[in-house]
Amino acid sequence: MTAPSWCWPTASASTNRSGRRSSPACGPTSGWWSPSCRSAATVAALLAEFMERLDLRDVTLVQNDAGTAQLLVGVRDQRIARLVLTSCEALDNYPPGIQGKLLQWATRIPGGLFLLVQSFRLPFLARMPVSLGGMAKKRLPKELIARWYGPLLTDSAIRRDLARFCRSTEPDCYLKAAENLPSFTRPALVAWGAEDRMMPPATGRRLAELLPDARYVEIPDARTLVPFDNPGALTAELRRFVEENPLPGED
Repeated sequence: MTAPSWCWPTASASTNRSGRRSSPACGPTSGWWSPSCRSAATVAALLAEFMERLDLRDVTLVQNDAGTAQLLVGVRDQRIARLVLTSCEALDNYPPGIQGKLLQWATRIPGGLFLLVQSFRLPFLARMPVSLGGMAKKRLPKELIARWYGPLLTDSAIRRDLARFCRSTEPDCYLKAAENLPSFTRPALVAWGAEDRMMPPATGRRLAELLPDARYVEIPDARTLVPFDNPGALTAELRRFVEENPLPGED
C-alpha cells in the first residue's frame, strides 16, 4: 500500500516532524535497487538507508501491512527509538492470508499475475472478501483502488518487479527476524485490527510477547488496513504511546 492509506492518521497527528515512506515492493524500475535482489530484505535496507540519508535520529517507526520494519531489529535499528507495528506480516504468517497465498501462486505461473490484477479494474471484484475487501472493513473508494493498483495494471515493469519481490522473499524471513525481536528493549506498540482476517490478532499478540517493552492493543472496527478503517482510534493509541514514552527533550 502507498501513503494514501496513512493520510487520515497523519492528518490528525501532532505537529512534530513526521514522514511517510512508501515501501517500493512494486515501484518503478529506475535503477535504485538491483533487479536480482528485490525482496523484503531489500525493502528493509532501503528503509534504513532512507533514515540514514536524512540523518533521522530517535525515529518513531510505524508500519502497517508489510512487516519489513521487523527485519531491521538487531541489524540496522540504531536510529529507531520507538517502534509501532500495526496489522502486518509477521512470524509464520507469510505469505499472509488467502490474499497473500493467491499472489504468491500467481507470480509463479507465466501470465498469472497479469490475470490476477485484472480484477482490480472492477471495484466490485476488488472488494470481494478474498481480495481487498477482506483487508478493510470500510468500503474502499474506487478512486483509492485505482491509485493503489493502476500502476500494476498499466506497467509490465512494475508487475515484473512485484513478481520478483514475491519470488525472492524467503517464506521464513519473519520467523528468522523474530529471533532478534527480544533484543529490541526500546518502547514498542503493537496495534492490531480487532477484526483482521488476513493478519489474525493471535499473531499480533505473539509478536508483542517477543518485544520486551511492548504494549499490545486491538483497534476496534478494523481489519488489516487499520489506518483506513479506524484512524481515530489508531491516532489516539499513537498519541498515548508517544506521551507514555517521551524521548529526551519531549518532557
